[in-house]
Amino acid sequence: MNQVYNQFKDELLNSCVAFWLNNGVDEEYGGVLTCLDRTGTVYSTDKSVWMQGRCGWMFSYIYNHIEKKQEYLDFAKSCIDFATAHCIDKADGRMYFKVTRDGKPLQKRRYFFSETFYIIANAEYYMATGDKAYLEEAKKYYDFVYGIYKNPASDPYKITPKGFAETRNLKTLANPMIMLNVAAIVRDADKERYDYYNDCITEFIADIKCFYKPEYKATFENVRAEDNEVVLEASPCRVINPGHDIECSWFILEEGIKRGDKELITFAETMFNDAFDLGWDKEYGGIIYFKDILGMPVEAYEHDMKLWWPQNETVIASLMLYYHTGNEKYKEIFDKVCDYAFKHFSDREYGEWFGYLRRDGKPTEPPCKGHTFKGPFHVMRMLAKCITIIEENNKK
Repeated sequence: MNQVYNQFKDELLNSCVAFWLNNGVDEEYGGVLTCLDRTGTVYSTDKSVWMQGRCGWMFSYIYNHIEKKQEYLDFAKSCIDFATAHCIDKADGRMYFKVTRDGKPLQKRRYFFSETFYIIANAEYYMATGDKAYLEEAKKYYDFVYGIYKNPASDPYKITPKGFAETRNLKTLANPMIMLNVAAIVRDADKERYDYYNDCITEFIADIKCFYKPEYKATFENVRAEDNEVVLEASPCRVINPGHDIECSWFILEEGIKRGDKELITFAETMFNDAFDLGWDKEYGGIIYFKDILGMPVEAYEHDMKLWWPQNETVIASLMLYYHTGNEKYKEIFDKVCDYAFKHFSDREYGEWFGYLRRDGKPTEPPCKGHTFKGPFHVMRMLAKCITIIEENNKK
């Protein structure tokens, strides 16, 4: 694994970190600009709010676990402070989804993902600096979001439902999944409430399990709220997102290993295996975006494309499974996905990774490196997590 370790560290620091530090830092207003073309040129100055949190967490994490450079903390602080100053709606405490370059609100969504990434950014930055103001902000927003999670229709949140619950009342995997990840990170920072986060994590994992259906060997994105059943007559309810399920599997695996919970580890492994079997493109390679569980057409036009982040999550999960189980199957998957991803997504000329490939592996034109949904997060998290996984196992 020494060769993999060196490759990943070089890709992280000399390709990805360098790309974002050279092109994404907003020296005038603070925060990160993520709408960058292949070369790093800004093509839109609108700012993604959840990317402020993602970038704040990512550069704090790199400082904490990979390399202690002040410029990483400076960038993280700039993103977090920009979000605190400009991205919170003072009327209700909710965060915007998109703002102008100087921080004027453009879009606000019903989802709480802007808040979740803001939480982990504050928590990770606190662990890097010991500045308790950031820990208090993380705690405050964790409790705030947990309140929304438990009862989204209550005051003062009143989150507008996505659909008419009277007709079809659905719940989505994304919510307990992101809450699991957030709670695990904040738990490391907020030692005084360690047991509280443990209890929350137990709850989130139980909620996630409702979406896994062994009879289909699949984890669904949506199930009926009242009985956790799949609505097979509706096309959107049959859709599987393999990358999402694989990401969720390593969140659960990490917790299972931490707790020494064999049942949880087995569940995570099963979840990964089923998602990989559904998602791997046997003709062209790579993890595809969406599959219909009955093999019927998928409405989303990007359903058979290859996106950057499902490959990233598969690399993390397979490496984690390989080290934990010793099963060579997972090393083979790790090598196979790495070979595909580095060959097709990594840009050796300008740095960082392309975001979108057609099914055959050719980048969409013109290619970009970032936008509202892609920034300094999934690729860099994959590289950083794998570096730390290898380091930890080398010590054993």
